[in-house]
Amino acid sequence: MLDYSVLPFRVDPMSLEDIDAVMAIEHEAFSAPWSARAYDYELRFNEMARYYVARPQTERVRLDDAPKPFLLFRRTRARARVSTDTPLVGYAGFWLLVDEAHISTIATHRDWRGRGIGELLLLATIDGATEIGAAVMTLEVRASNLRAQSLYRKYGFTVVGERRNYYTDNGEDALIMTTPRLTSAEYRRQVRDLQAALYARWRERGLETSSAST
Repeated sequence: MLDYSVLPFRVDPMSLEDIDAVMAIEHEAFSAPWSARAYDYELRFNEMARYYVARPQTERVRLDDAPKPFLLFRRTRARARVSTDTPLVGYAGFWLLVDEAHISTIATHRDWRGRGIGELLLLATIDGATEIGAAVMTLEVRASNLRAQSLYRKYGFTVVGERRNYYTDNGEDALIMTTPRLTSAEYRRQVRDLQAALYARWRERGLETSSAST
């Protein structure tokens, strides 16, 4: 059994106080960014939305044993401490549409990319969607964004359709991707194994939480 003793990053629900930091990432990550007002509305009024932020740990979280699939983030949130001085390094969110969780956004600060933070946030959305009863997750991704597509395929997303001229900034097509059933034994096992592999990579890298590139 792998040792899940520490996490270098934590995931928490996004708050109104996070919006300024979210917008700093939003404007450098997306060519057609959302506005601060959009996030304010989502957090205040959209009961079918869930948003998360990632930060480096200010104190390491000790886990009693290997985390069960889809339970890690609830345990982590309950046992770790938030510091307003800790930088926000990424965020993600989804909307629940009947029994389908649709990822609305996911982004990592450019100085923190390549650390597995986007993958951690994807895991957080899977966890959150499963917790509130979603059957599957879906998303749209730019046809040219092969890096993001690679991550999504790794987590079982497959292309099920296309939206022509979907992106307003350049008219690029979007691919529609979806997961298998989130609660199926096979998919839960796949996510558990990928989660374990992510932690193993962090241990090999020394669990660095500095913004310097590695």
